[in-house]
Amino acid sequence: MKRWLKMPLYTQIAIGGFLGIILGIILRDNVKYLEPFGTLFIRLLQMLIIPLVITSILAGILKMKDAKSVGKVGGGFLLYLVITSLIATSIGVIIALILQPGKGMQSILDHGEQVESSDFNFMDHFLSWVPSNIFQSLGEMDMLPIIVFTVFIGLVMVSLGRDKVPMTTKVINEVSNIMLKLTEYIIKLAPYGILALLANLVGTFGSDMLTAVIKFVVADFIALGIILLVVYPILLKLTTGLNPIQFYKNIYPSMLFAFTTSTSSATIPISLQVTKKNLGISEKTAGFTIPFGATVNMDGFAVAIGVISVFAANLYGMEISLGLILQFVLLGLVLSIGAAGVRGAGIVMSIVLLEALGMPLLIIPILAAIWPVIDTGHTTLNIAGDLNGTTIIAKKTNDLNEDVFNAKNNKLNTDIKNVI
Repeated sequence: MKRWLKMPLYTQIAIGGFLGIILGIILRDNVKYLEPFGTLFIRLLQMLIIPLVITSILAGILKMKDAKSVGKVGGGFLLYLVITSLIATSIGVIIALILQPGKGMQSILDHGEQVESSDFNFMDHFLSWVPSNIFQSLGEMDMLPIIVFTVFIGLVMVSLGRDKVPMTTKVINEVSNIMLKLTEYIIKLAPYGILALLANLVGTFGSDMLTAVIKFVVADFIALGIILLVVYPILLKLTTGLNPIQFYKNIYPSMLFAFTTSTSSATIPISLQVTKKNLGISEKTAGFTIPFGATVNMDGFAVAIGVISVFAANLYGMEISLGLILQFVLLGLVLSIGAAGVRGAGIVMSIVLLEALGMPLLIIPILAAIWPVIDTGHTTLNIAGDLNGTTIIAKKTNDLNEDVFNAKNNKLNTDIKNVI
């Protein structure tokens, strides 16, 4: 038991998922006795959704107070985050539309809820995003109006300034910390919940789901690779003229740490050292962009939102129209900004995504089982994006020492073990 508890969470989840598949194959119809444990785990995650989304989005928006104080740094970096999030979600959607994970496999979910396709009117749908009664939206867990209302409140608080709403700001930050800690505790139950959920899925739906899952993972990683190896280097070269290869050599300590921990927040100290010692950027810029980016910049999850949206729509037999694609992209922007930079938050935000799209939660155990695999790539992309944006802004504001940036042997690269 002690050995089990000492294992990293992603290892526990992998073992739980593997055992769940085996039990599903063995037990078949008898997996119904495990179903309540999986249902309990999903309900615990659903319990988190509204308070976690509201406090995470508000806490992220309230960090914009720094953007006002640093002027061009904050505004430029925020614009960079919006652009890259939109690009990330769009590429995720495009790759998923090409590979079509889940296409033609609607029969897998014949035992569960189905989503009926209907004519999509973008203007009517857009108007429905603005809540006429926020309490009704809260009671019905209608996520899009809740998110819009939260963004409005956050922007008003930023315009008022911290000195006008000090207590409210303090409460929001404290509640956000509480919800993140509660999320952390509940995510620790993931190995057991996923075991029960996957056992039920395999026992009920059979092994055809594995084909759809493989396509999903491939689509996700292809999209991540395109952004990391094509989009970021092009943005860096066009806006600064700096060498992208040298940039990646400089930031590899942060990328390595992000890959092994799968948490953007934990990588902040490493990234701050990288910006100073390897990129030649002062704390004046990096002191704002790195913590802010770790909270707000979730390009990796934006990619996942694009892929998940197409994957779910295919499995539930929904027609993917232009209006629905636009909704996927906009949700990718909003939800990736609202996602917490901690391990396991993507599972919770995936539930928010499906709720916002009006889809059942049948695929959540599948996403939860493969999340430890894809989340390593997501977090690595997030951190690379933070450092890419920081470098662009620093160059534009003359806060980048090119001698340090172009040095062949940077101090942090030779002393990474001591830093980590």
